[in-house]
Amino acid sequence: MPSRRERGNMPVRLLPDGPDRWRIERAGAMRVPGVVFASETLLPQVAEEKALRQVVNVAGLPGIVEASYAMPDLHQGYGFPIGGVAATDVEDGGVVCPGGIGFDISCGVRLLLSPLEASGIQPRIGTLMDELDACVPRRLGAGGMWHLESERDLTAVLLGGARQAVAEGLGTEADLERCEDGGAVSDATPWSVSKRARARGLHQVGSLGSGNHFLEVQVVDQVLDHAVAAAFGLHEDRVCVMIHCGSRGLGHQICSDHVRAMLAAMSRFDIEIPDPQLACAPVDSDEGRAYLGAMAAAVNYGRANRQALSAAVREAFAKAVGTAKLDLLYDISHNLTKLEHHDLAGERRLLCVHRKGATRALAPGHPELPEDLRPVGQPVLVTGSVGTASHVLVGVSPGGAFSSACVGAGRTMSRQAAARQVKGSVLRQQLEDQGIAVRATSDRGLAEEAPFAYSDIDEVVATCERVGLARRVARLRPLGVVKG
Repeated sequence: MPSRRERGNMPVRLLPDGPDRWRIERAGAMRVPGVVFASETLLPQVAEEKALRQVVNVAGLPGIVEASYAMPDLHQGYGFPIGGVAATDVEDGGVVCPGGIGFDISCGVRLLLSPLEASGIQPRIGTLMDELDACVPRRLGAGGMWHLESERDLTAVLLGGARQAVAEGLGTEADLERCEDGGAVSDATPWSVSKRARARGLHQVGSLGSGNHFLEVQVVDQVLDHAVAAAFGLHEDRVCVMIHCGSRGLGHQICSDHVRAMLAAMSRFDIEIPDPQLACAPVDSDEGRAYLGAMAAAVNYGRANRQALSAAVREAFAKAVGTAKLDLLYDISHNLTKLEHHDLAGERRLLCVHRKGATRALAPGHPELPEDLRPVGQPVLVTGSVGTASHVLVGVSPGGAFSSACVGAGRTMSRQAAARQVKGSVLRQQLEDQGIAVRATSDRGLAEEAPFAYSDIDEVVATCERVGLARRVARLRPLGVVKG
């Protein structure tokens, strides 16, 4: 029998398992198979050896059930692949794994809907983008536009999330009705958040950050499901604003702190893992509960962050185009784990569902959906890369991968490689020539996020639809982008 090191060097074989679906059979320490959703077009990018090896490694986590899933935007991450979904059975020794959520806890997307159409905003797009550029803090380590005065204020955010932001005047109750979990989860334990994490988070609420985070002014350029689009308030030429960001330095520090704690504790639980980045602990352990409480605090922070940015966007719109009316369609996180009940072999089980670079995609009728969206299903917000389209999908029944779907175009090229291929100034001009107003704090950061460094977003969402994870509703084209 091959040694663990030899098994780690053996190529991962993908076997056809139906249209746009591939299977990695159980071998070695795998407790479940791997399942990869990818079209023939995407397969050469998705089948990158390191990402597939991570799918295999995740399949060996204690308590994992059904499969180690990979979305059509799969690419290498920390421990877990980005685009990975895995659920563990809490009552059967299931673990929680910080690498299955990642450093940017509660990274997510919200979509605001303007009453304006493209023709009404185009003459003023430069002025609007200048206002957004001025009011949205970003870049690594930047401060935020919501100035917390004390540790007590931060604790209120960690407990209250978007609800606390609204209580401070940064939005309305209507916003909370369209936020996942009503804007906050109730199981946050701020005392599980280290002093270092709190220090990093104190001054970053209401900031975009760097990397692939963005704020985009968009227009609906195609409607594919008219009935659902009408329920969502989407129609062709409607102007929207998409915000993509997370919990900034606070979430990053929480992940680092709890990976270290779990690495030190795993021997007590007799857990062996092939990669230290998969450090984990039983959900029902002191370490597991401490991480889940700290993670929930970061989830609330991320939602408060996006809520505060929404207030800044509304103010910029009021100054530039004369209206602050921007209704929230939905806010959803895509880097978190949730304790959810699912049917396994006819039995209802409590599972710890990890979604990293993957989002919930709840089907019509789900009780956790807002009442007005329940008949049609959950909006699934899928981000493109700089200069490419984004999409709105909707959850379907029965769905798959524990009611999960993709969140964006998977990276196919490193940031360094992208920056070597194009200068930021050149890319900026190319985007401007396409009618996309760009406000970026650095040419290098812009070059790192060049569209050619990502997979084809249209093919990613089409694959999601074909495999039954979610259904396409509308395509959104960028008019202007703000980046760190």
